Amino acid sequence: MRFLQVAFVLLWSSGFVGAELGTGYAAADTLLSWRYLAAAAILWIVVVARRRPVPRGAPARQALLGTLSQALYLGGVVTGVGLGVPAGTAALVAALQPLVVAIAAGPVLGERTSPRQRWGLAVGLVGVALVVAGDIGPGNAPAWAFLLPFGGMLALSAGTLLERRLGPPESPLVSMALQTTTAAVLFTAVTALVGDLRPPTEPGFWAAVAWTVVLSSFGGYGTYLLVLRRKGATRVSALLYLTPPTTMVWAYLMFGEVPVLLAVPGVALCAVGVWLVLGARTVGGSGHDGSRERTRRLLPRHPGLVPGRLRRAHGRPGGRVECRAGGAERAGRGADRIG
Repeated sequence: MRFLQVAFVLLWSSGFVGAELGTGYAAADTLLSWRYLAAAAILWIVVVARRRPVPRGAPARQALLGTLSQALYLGGVVTGVGLGVPAGTAALVAALQPLVVAIAAGPVLGERTSPRQRWGLAVGLVGVALVVAGDIGPGNAPAWAFLLPFGGMLALSAGTLLERRLGPPESPLVSMALQTTTAAVLFTAVTALVGDLRPPTEPGFWAAVAWTVVLSSFGGYGTYLLVLRRKGATRVSALLYLTPPTTMVWAYLMFGEVPVLLAVPGVALCAVGVWLVLGARTVGGSGHDGSRERTRRLLPRHPGLVPGRLRRAHGRPGGRVECRAGGAERAGRGADRIG
């Protein structure tokens, strides 16, 4: 799981590099449109090749999640920056997301944060502010443009909480395919109406599209879904505190952008904040974790492959486990008895 969390931070932060590479050739909305069109096409090829089922109700459910977590989030942040909101200010606004999720996770999910976690969230926010301090300011954007990153942050928060609350049965692959398709339709429609959908012919643009598809969409959002489903909303949101420092490293290595002096203690505070949050135990929670999700899928088809403790958790009172396969029901106290 630690490897997955590290991968999430690295890959989620890669979006900045892709945006820097791609917007040198085309507007941000053009890049987003072709990024999501390409990602959706590849994902559906994989879904069909692997014969992944699409449960009833999944398209509507994932369309809502994709609109919140991908289209509105990225659309709000990117459009705000395009209108003149400084990138550091947008990053600081986005860093409010862990706090919003932690506050709402109690009443929505039953995930109650400990005092240690609340301290960690506060320390992490201060760390982010120091990391992006050199790029914080009013910029030349109209006042209403600052509402766009704020709205994007709220959309990602709502999508994170809703994903955890619904506990959708579809696999992460199917979830990503449906959500990415939704975002592709929305971005393409908006770009066709108010922007320029024609892609540049330069290889550099398509290299940026490939970067954002593989690293940012498949890697970043894919690991986000996995960590969210296995660790919970508060924990995956706290990891976002590490993305501004990681983006700073990306920018230095790729573009030679030297960070401000305040970024050094800022990185340390971000790390301490995340350590405080992840090192504490979150009480409660209504979502599903990875073990229960795998058990729910395996038990009806292969009850012998599921460990005894998980089979007991999904069994009926009295040691009965019910298995449905091909429309038939088998429940008994003989071979299916556990104990």
